[in-house]
Amino acid sequence: MSAEAGAWHYDPDAPPPKGIWSWITTVDHKRIGILYGVSALVFFLIGGLEALLIRTQLAVPDGTVVSLETYNQLFTMHGTTMVFLVVMPGAAAFFNYMIPLQIGARDVAFPRLNSFSYWSFLAGGLILNFGWLIGSAPAMSWVGYAPITTSGYTDVGTDLWIVGLTFLAVASTAASVNFIVTILNFRAPGMTMMRMPVFTWMTLVVQFLLLLSFPPVVIGLVLTLFDRNFGTAFYNVVAGGDPELYQHLFWLFGHPEVYVLILPSMGIVSEILPVAARKPLFGAAFVIFSGVLIGFLGFGVWAHHMFTAGMGAVADAAFSVTTMLIAVPTGVKIFNWIGTIWGGQYKFNTASIFAAAFIFEFTIGGVTGIMHASPPVDLQQHDTYFIVAHFHYVLFGGAIFGLFAGVYYWYPKMSGKMLSEKLGMWHFWTTMIGMNLTFFPMHFLGLQGMPRRIATYKGGAYDWANTNLAVTVGAFILGISTIIFVYNMISSAKNGEDASMDPWDGSTLEWATQSPPLIHNFDQIPEVNSEVPLWDVKYGQWKLPEGREENMHMPPPSYWPILLGIGAVLAVTGIMAFPMPFITIAGVLLVIFSIIGWVVEPV
Repeated sequence: MSAEAGAWHYDPDAPPPKGIWSWITTVDHKRIGILYGVSALVFFLIGGLEALLIRTQLAVPDGTVVSLETYNQLFTMHGTTMVFLVVMPGAAAFFNYMIPLQIGARDVAFPRLNSFSYWSFLAGGLILNFGWLIGSAPAMSWVGYAPITTSGYTDVGTDLWIVGLTFLAVASTAASVNFIVTILNFRAPGMTMMRMPVFTWMTLVVQFLLLLSFPPVVIGLVLTLFDRNFGTAFYNVVAGGDPELYQHLFWLFGHPEVYVLILPSMGIVSEILPVAARKPLFGAAFVIFSGVLIGFLGFGVWAHHMFTAGMGAVADAAFSVTTMLIAVPTGVKIFNWIGTIWGGQYKFNTASIFAAAFIFEFTIGGVTGIMHASPPVDLQQHDTYFIVAHFHYVLFGGAIFGLFAGVYYWYPKMSGKMLSEKLGMWHFWTTMIGMNLTFFPMHFLGLQGMPRRIATYKGGAYDWANTNLAVTVGAFILGISTIIFVYNMISSAKNGEDASMDPWDGSTLEWATQSPPLIHNFDQIPEVNSEVPLWDVKYGQWKLPEGREENMHMPPPSYWPILLGIGAVLAVTGIMAFPMPFITIAGVLLVIFSIIGWVVEPV
């Protein structure tokens, strides 16, 4: 690569960039995908450690492993970490890496904006966890209900939590605009909307959900910040405020967020099952449109989280009906996946068995979820461990299982190495056993009345001790499975079997380039004539274009996105979390300087 007279020239024969600086300045969608994936894995280990400390505290009655304040910090940060710093960036890793490859593009529409979205995400994650370093981690649960978040109950850790989540909202909004434009405008010739891979479709739905759902929660967080620091009273009942306002603003984001977390895994499973079964996805159009319908209905069910808030019979009935309706498109997908496996020549490997297990585990989570469409049932089980069991079956048995399947499926493409199938099977079975031993008994704890978020319980008074001990054993089995998974990834990257271009006999375009792909993805942009373009090439009469495109354009590396992110962090934290005017001024100047540099930089 070279820059001459203000113009950037891409040399496809140049060796790939190396060194830390190349990662800091990269705008390559594949490298940004890897950055998201590594970050999600690190936060997964942190969130898992927090979970193990929680379960160690609850293993026996009257636990004293951690203090009550530390316990509150642990469950707040565990929930925040797993939702915002693990599942979301884990899915974003595949969005970034795979979407341009699947649609036959060279990169995303706005590569530098893509880089900025990653650095904003990383800034948000570090700010959220900075409270641990100063002894002031947030301690009010991951939903942050008022009035617990007011300054009378919590300290600077809550301000850090608000600022960190705001940066994550900025990152997600920037990414959503980028991917919407990319998917709608950068598809290969012949790739109509109905020829797009299902994973690309689910990604598109997720981006609209992110774009429309984050503003309400950011408003709620900003109002909380104002109440804490500037004397307002949006949530203060005595001064005429309404704490229920925060619940509405949060869940206007929070329930579409559930589908932000699960739809990517649904898309991943919809890619793996047809390849494993050696047949096209059964009823692909139904799977696509059910995903779109889930996106629409997802904005009409938020208040089923608030049946205990006293909204009234009419509101309860309305949200009960919409919650029941959203089960229909979800159930459609399950039958389509089963129909894909049925009658196929299903190939069992770690990716395909995680995909199949996803159907089973997610169905359990869905069944226990639809139960709570009934307000009387929800009133009884709200804030008990039954709810904890339900959403972990959705988010771990669903979202995390789907991400695991995606790792085993696409790791060869991303690294050029195959993951060990032997270690993969050990990982699967320890995860399957640990997950069900951890979360299934929680249903019984909830039915027996054990509240969530309690740090201790009395022995003898309730029949909870043995069940909690079993749950803790299951959690540690999950910890062992995670160690196996991480070891498999690291050892395979160094010593794994070399991956071919198409190790699974895939049907989509990401398997039409080398493993790992070229910087420019394809020497020639491929043409598409069906929803299984690579099977057309291998088993039909269609051919991929040959040779190399001349004078292809690729974006240059840039350090302006990370500088803009650093400037924004200094400006915001200098005002809100740690009132220091000189830091704020320095941040604002760096933001202005970075924007100017971004604008005039050669592209």
